[in-house]
Amino acid sequence: MRSYQPDLTPPWKKSAPAPEVPAETDLVVEEAVTGFCGAVIRCEKTAEGPTVTLEDRFGKHRVFPMTPRGFLLEGRVVTLVRPSAGGPVRPARTASGSVAVPGARARVARAGRIYVEGRHDAELVERVWGDDLRIEGVVVEYLEGIDDLPAIVREFGPAPDARLGVLVDHLVPGSKESRIAAQVSGDSVLVVGHPYIDVWEAVKPASVGIAGWPVVPRGQDWKTGVCRALGWPENTGAAWQRILSSVRSYRDLQPELLGRVEELIDFVTLPD
Repeated sequence: MRSYQPDLTPPWKKSAPAPEVPAETDLVVEEAVTGFCGAVIRCEKTAEGPTVTLEDRFGKHRVFPMTPRGFLLEGRVVTLVRPSAGGPVRPARTASGSVAVPGARARVARAGRIYVEGRHDAELVERVWGDDLRIEGVVVEYLEGIDDLPAIVREFGPAPDARLGVLVDHLVPGSKESRIAAQVSGDSVLVVGHPYIDVWEAVKPASVGIAGWPVVPRGQDWKTGVCRALGWPENTGAAWQRILSSVRSYRDLQPELLGRVEELIDFVTLPD
């Protein structure tokens, strides 16, 4: 007769069972061994077992076996399983993480506006929050700097039914930007900002494929200095397109920017 062998593994060394998550289309996960991160394209049944195909932000596809504890979902270890036929449909998400509204038409533009400093800021906001802004009827415009912001605000004429939100780069205590912001802030004007010298820095380095954003000595053009330090051609327009193309969703942005943009959208869409 076979004798019973107790499991003497200490409790703290035992692996807790990972939750099972259906591998539904567009679910973004990271493969635990390789670190490959992408959205689920399809699941297939093979002779070796079920597999899942992921697509990364560059459009590259890779196929992985759906092994137990084989993936990370928002940093948590999970086991991917094939979605059940006829199961609940996972709601699609916009790039900002909001639940998408299929077939929704753009709302007529509100009187309220969001101003950002430059064209790159506007393009980044559009890339991540564009769907949300159209549904809410919020127009984003860029200023080419904020030196003339007090005059621009006076001309706009903010009111309770026409609120104005402004996103400012490098809004830190004691800066020129903070002094200008103090001049225009009020009940119908909200000025918020992030701590970065330029909105480029608000994109996570890992998303761009670099170790970190370089420190550019004072007196140098920051964007040109970044290109030079990274070994990129000193063409800031091309560099920005490279950075922008690496942004697929809010996960590619730093929280210091995410929170401020969400705050502005909430502010200008408040009921009168």
